[in-house]
Amino acid sequence: MDAPRDARPKKSLPIALPAQRGRPLLDDVRPIDQQWNPSYAVWEITLQCDLACNHCGSRAARARPDELTTAECLDLVDQMAALGVNEVTIIGGEAYLRDDWTQIIERISKHKMRCAMATGGRALTRERVLDAKRAGMSAISVSVDGLEASHDLQRGVRGAFDAAMRAMDEVRSAGLRLTANTQINRHSLPELEAIFDAVVARGAKAWQVQLTAAMGRAADDASILLDPWQVLEVHPRLALLARECQRRNVLFWPGNNIGYFGSFEPVLRGHFKAGFRGSCGAGRLSLGIEANGDIKGCPSLPSDAYVGGNVRERSLEDIWRRSAALRFTRDMTSADLSGFCASCYYANECRGGCHWTAHVLRGFRGDNPYCHHRATELMKQGVREVVRLKTAAPGLPFDHAVYDVVREEFPADERERIERLTREAEAIVYASA
Repeated sequence: MDAPRDARPKKSLPIALPAQRGRPLLDDVRPIDQQWNPSYAVWEITLQCDLACNHCGSRAARARPDELTTAECLDLVDQMAALGVNEVTIIGGEAYLRDDWTQIIERISKHKMRCAMATGGRALTRERVLDAKRAGMSAISVSVDGLEASHDLQRGVRGAFDAAMRAMDEVRSAGLRLTANTQINRHSLPELEAIFDAVVARGAKAWQVQLTAAMGRAADDASILLDPWQVLEVHPRLALLARECQRRNVLFWPGNNIGYFGSFEPVLRGHFKAGFRGSCGAGRLSLGIEANGDIKGCPSLPSDAYVGGNVRERSLEDIWRRSAALRFTRDMTSADLSGFCASCYYANECRGGCHWTAHVLRGFRGDNPYCHHRATELMKQGVREVVRLKTAAPGLPFDHAVYDVVREEFPADERERIERLTREAEAIVYASA
C-alpha cells in the first residue's frame, strides 16, 4: 500500500463555484424557528489545502474565488455570538493557510465562544500552534486515518502521517487540548485499534470517529467506501474501544453517522444526555458556514441542496430563522421517511439518522442504510446490503455520486463471524459496565 512519490498528488483541483446568491427566504418566522438557536458552528474559513485527501467531501485544494474578507469574517463572528453560538470549530481546506486565521480566533475568543480547529497537520508548525494559543484557541483535533502507509495513501502525500504525529506533539507541548479524529473506511478499518493506540500514545484526550461518506473525492474512489453491512463489524469493535477509552480517561465521541440504536448504543453514547443519539441536529443545534459566506444547517451537507442563503445578502439570523433549507429537520417527521427507515421501530426518535450520509449516497434523505439496527435486522433475514455506483459525481466541491443499495444473500461464514464478534464484544463491554 505505497503512498504516492510526488510531493503533491496529481489529482483534479476544481475551482469552487461562486457563492449561491439570490436564494429566497420565507416571510414568516414561526415559534419553532424562534425555539432553536445554534450552539455549535463548523466554519470552513478557506478551501485552500496542502493535502488532497481521497475522502475529502469538499475536494479542498484551491481557495474559493470569493472568500469572505477579514472584515466580513469578524462581522460574521459577531453575528454568531448574537445568535447564541457557544462553540466554533474552524476547518478548511486548512484553516492555518488563511493569513488572518488568528484574527478570526481572537474575535471568537473575545465573545467567550470556545474555538477549536480540525486539521490534517501537514504544516502545523510550533509557531502556528503558539500563534493559535495566543489568539485564544482552546483545542486542536488532528486527523489520523491509518498507520503510516494507509494514512499517507488516503492523504495523498508521502510523509503526511509523520507530519500529523509532529503536529500532535506540538499541540500537546504548547499546552493546548489535543484531540484526534478518524475516518472509518476500507483502508482504516483493519487498523482501527492500532490507530487508537497511536493517538492515545501521542496524548490525545478525545477521539472522534465517523464513517467516510460518499461525497466529493470519496465518491470517486471505489476502494474506500464500506458497504452498509460492514457496520456490523464496525460497531462491536468501536464498543470495545469505547470501553478502552474509559479505562484510559479518553473521551470517545462517535460522529453522527455512527448509527443507530443497535445493541452497542448504550456503550457508544452512554455519555449523551439521553443515553442515545436522537435525530439530526442540522438547522436546530448546528450551523455550517462555507468560506464564501454560504450558510447551511450542517457543514457536511451538499451545498446545492442545502445552502439557505449568503451573509453578504442577508443577516445570519434571517437565514437561520427564515430559510427553508435550514428548516428541514425542524419540520421533519417519520412520515417523511422511506424504505426501511419508514417502518423502523425507532423512526420517531431517529428520523433517518445522518441526512448527509443518506443524501450523498442516494440523492435524497430519509433512508439511511449505514445503520447498525437495520443491518442487524436484515442479517436475521439472511440478507445484507451493498452499494453499487449508479451515476458518477460531476467533480465539484461538495458534490456526490448516486449509488444503488442492493440486497444480497449474507454468506454463512461471514454471518457466523459477525455473530461471534458481536457476542464476544457484548460479553466484554457489558460485563465491565
